[in-house]
Amino acid sequence: MLLIYCPYCEMDRPEIEFRYAGEAHLVRPKIETASDEEWSEFLYYRSNPKGLHAERWRHASGCGRYFNCLRDTASDKIKATYKAGEPSPLAGTEEKQPSSF
Repeated sequence: MLLIYCPYCEMDRPEIEFRYAGEAHLVRPKIETASDEEWSEFLYYRSNPKGLHAERWRHASGCGRYFNCLRDTASDKIKATYKAGEPSPLAGTEEKQPSSF
């Protein structure tokens, strides 16, 4: 079982308290100006990398808030969690960022 650190509650909790909420850092296109192709890409296409991936999670059985998580999809290890709206911990580093940023 994974232990996930909630950055709002500031504690590790078992994964059964959380719900996966999709890929993090997606930008919704403006409906008025988006082409059908851009809109369908936003709705249906997600990156599925092997390795580090930015995800959204919700602490459903705790504070109920959404936060972001950097998880290695190959090992299922969580590298970092951070509050929604904050930049990725990888931003500005020399490490290669995941394609989902």
